[in-house]
Amino acid sequence: MNSLFKALSHPVRRRIIAMLRAGPLASGDIAAAFDMSWPTVTGHLNALREAELVSTERERQSVRYRLEISAVEEALAFLMDLSGTGKPDGKEP
Repeated sequence: MNSLFKALSHPVRRRIIAMLRAGPLASGDIAAAFDMSWPTVTGHLNALREAELVSTERERQSVRYRLEISAVEEALAFLMDLSGTGKPDGKEP
């Protein structure tokens, strides 16, 4: 879970996640949305993939990134439990 929160700590990565909420995107489309070098964007995408927040799929010459909702749900459950607004240990009453 540490890698998940570390990945979410950077504003560029949060913006990429927001972009992926609309559906999968090619890496080139993601990179075009930012005024930074391709290697820098790739580093952010790798951090998101390592945190299991996104998955990849090769499509001919490009790589498509897809948001992994299960990782986001896990983070939300942790935060809700921490704040006392979630169910203890994720169990139903």
